[in-house]
Amino acid sequence: MSIMKAKNKNNEISTWSDIKDRVYGKPGTERRDNLEREAESFKIGLLLKKAREARHMTQEELGQIIDKKREYISRVENNGSNITLSTLFDIVEKGLGGKVIISIEV
Repeated sequence: MSIMKAKNKNNEISTWSDIKDRVYGKPGTERRDNLEREAESFKIGLLLKKAREARHMTQEELGQIIDKKREYISRVENNGSNITLSTLFDIVEKGLGGKVIISIEV
């Protein structure tokens, strides 16, 4: 895993982790946890879009298979938040012919 680094106005080098700590707080704080959740939701949307495009499907086609409107598919792809697990499974398994694998870290 590469570590992104940036220079601040004093020409000091900071890692992306340092920047997130400074701007959003340390892991475990409410603001930082919200940032991490939003990033994961965004990632889900990007993964779904990439999978759909790899199958040369339109949002309309995917929506028809899982009985959802194109606008809903667009919302999920642009911001994966507020998607139920049931709908996620429908999109991936029924709509895209894939498999959902979920991991939990404690």
